[in-house]
Amino acid sequence: MTEGDSTTAWPARLNTSVAHNARVWNYWIGGKDNYEVDQRVGEQVAGMFPVIRAVARADRGFLGRTVSHLAGERGMRQFLDVGTGLPTVDNTHEIAQRVAPDSRIVYVDNDPIVLVHARSLLTSSPEGVTDYIDADVRDPESIVQAAADTLDLSQPVAVMMLGILNFVLDTDEAHDIVRRIMAAVPSGSHLVLTHPTYDAEVGGEGNVAAMEFWNANATPPITARSHARIAAFLDGLDMVEPGLVPCSQWRAEADAAPVPQYGAVAVKP
Repeated sequence: MTEGDSTTAWPARLNTSVAHNARVWNYWIGGKDNYEVDQRVGEQVAGMFPVIRAVARADRGFLGRTVSHLAGERGMRQFLDVGTGLPTVDNTHEIAQRVAPDSRIVYVDNDPIVLVHARSLLTSSPEGVTDYIDADVRDPESIVQAAADTLDLSQPVAVMMLGILNFVLDTDEAHDIVRRIMAAVPSGSHLVLTHPTYDAEVGGEGNVAAMEFWNANATPPITARSHARIAAFLDGLDMVEPGLVPCSQWRAEADAAPVPQYGAVAVKP
């Protein structure tokens, strides 16, 4: 997607009268790329479910730790970031290329406001490459086909799916998306995911009413899933320690509090 495409394609798709997840999430982490409607809905959700801002920060911290681990200890040099969200500080390419300047990163999103900011994601170290694909997670074949223009799919790829499968309401469809994308990458590839939960043991019971409000007042609709249902996305892959845990606690400080958002890294054998 060229910058010309970005600036001509987005206006017809951008609806600023309804709160949108990418912009509300941006609001929760202190960003500026949001509108009054996003702020109102964000405040209402935060009032119903006060931990949501901690979830947003924890998800961002998880991104930093996992990409650093993959580029460093695991030697990954290719990243496919599906469900990119709005650019902010320390995006995937910045973290990866800080560790390994020759890293190649492809971002995928279909939110028009993310698309118009895509040029911020196309900066790169001289040795590396970044690219952006305007595509829907529900079309994994198109994602894989377009990613192959930048990534060598005969070599391991880190597939990043942070906070994206929760927007695929049908669990069987979400499983199928993961299977199809991971089938297109070779042994040694990794899947990195985060996903919200209703599980009470990590404080997720408040998600029920908050998500009902969200689905009535914002877009796209969202769902949470149990630990067992999220773990099933990783079937056939080898979990990296410490496994599927609250994303705030994945290789974090020992006293990190849990949040109702699970995170995991797994490798394709």
